[in-house]
Amino acid sequence: METTRLSSKGQVILPKHIRAAHKWEPGVVFSIEDTADGILLKPIKPFKTTRLDDLIGCANYEGPSRTIEEMDAAVAAGLRATYDRG
Repeated sequence: METTRLSSKGQVILPKHIRAAHKWEPGVVFSIEDTADGILLKPIKPFKTTRLDDLIGCANYEGPSRTIEEMDAAVAAGLRATYDRG
């Protein structure tokens, strides 16, 4: 069993072979869970970089292009329809 030590700054060093096996580089962000057995660190995977062209096909819109003002108005109308119950 390997051990590590908590520093005076509250830092814990993960052994190099564990960091290398998981391909964790400096700056990796972890979520921390407090469990009955101790703590659990899980790396938070960043979203893959996407471009508008990668996503636009999922909209299934085939009409003319809309302006930002038209889109804002449509969103506002949808919110009013959802939350205006009086």
